[in-house]
Amino acid sequence: MTTHTDFPAPTARDTKVVPFRIDVPQEALDDLAERLRRTRWTGDAPADGYGVSVASVRRLVDYWQTEFDWRAQEARLNEFPQFTTIIDGQLIHFLHVRSVEPDAFPLVLTHGWPGSVVELLDLIGPLTDPVAHGGNAADAFDVVIPSLPGFGFSGPTQEAGWNAERTARAWAELMARLGYDRFGAHGNDAGSMISPRLGAIAPERVTGVHVMQVFSFPSGDPAEFAEMSEQDMAQMQQLQWFMENKFSFNQLHSQQPQTLAHALADSPAGLLGWHLQLMDDGAMGGRRLDEDFILTNVALYWLTNTAGSAIRMYFEDAKTAGESGPTEVPLGVAGFAGDFTGVRKFAERDHRNIVSWNLYDAPGGHYAAHLETGLLAEDIRRFYRGRR
Repeated sequence: MTTHTDFPAPTARDTKVVPFRIDVPQEALDDLAERLRRTRWTGDAPADGYGVSVASVRRLVDYWQTEFDWRAQEARLNEFPQFTTIIDGQLIHFLHVRSVEPDAFPLVLTHGWPGSVVELLDLIGPLTDPVAHGGNAADAFDVVIPSLPGFGFSGPTQEAGWNAERTARAWAELMARLGYDRFGAHGNDAGSMISPRLGAIAPERVTGVHVMQVFSFPSGDPAEFAEMSEQDMAQMQQLQWFMENKFSFNQLHSQQPQTLAHALADSPAGLLGWHLQLMDDGAMGGRRLDEDFILTNVALYWLTNTAGSAIRMYFEDAKTAGESGPTEVPLGVAGFAGDFTGVRKFAERDHRNIVSWNLYDAPGGHYAAHLETGLLAEDIRRFYRGRR
């Protein structure tokens, strides 16, 4: 496996784009299997509501040991052209899949935590080859899917400061390095914060931004809640539930990521349990995620030893969050049942050019790219018609 430890120290002058292929050494997989076998289990909580259950982690650890096939998942990832390049001193890994259609439009897709490029793989076919998936050739995209700095084969980060703004600037450089003068952006989770910043940084190049959430929150002015729509009130209730039941990971990531990193680097079962906060049954809405999807994402963090560096993103954003002004680039939103999509009233305060806002009853939740691929792909296609 080529990992961060195999590369020379990055330099700002190094702009080469280097082909990349995943090849995890067997000894790394053997070590993982032994650690899973020797898992020391915590006791059961006295009732539900204390967090991810022992039963959930045990079920997936058992599957990880007996049925999960990393080599099969590795082969699937290697079906797509992958590359690395150094941007702003940081090694960046990305998939770059060109369409079969000659007039395809470039689109950079950005994942979040606890996902990875794996959460976006199912979109590649429908976006790059729409005809083969019941669509029109005019809607084809060239797709670029980077691993976030600090995540997977883009990790670990080498220095402080890799927040959403800096990542957006890196994506603008990446697309220029690939020869794309004009392009679009799609994002989920952290990608829903990075993609609008990309549009603000390069408005002359980014023709539109498509996201699955808008993270615009109350300013503290009670007047903001006046005449709020029923849809917005439902989203506020969803946000309230999330803050009361799921926000602890955000607090810890934002304040002491290195304290947690020691445990995540030492125990694959512990890493799995931590990621199940947002991947377990019902954790983020939507249908139940299949075991292979969950474990491929988790294994990618484990096998690259980037679980600790990935969560630094929250710390960096918490340290540098500030007023950036409303965005002007056309914005499209696609939300799915079970997930927080955003409060449109607040979103319109922060984004002056919202041109589509579609909420689907389909139970795609936070991982609609995997669970409702066709619906999401079609929403992206519609949004970019006339913005190519």
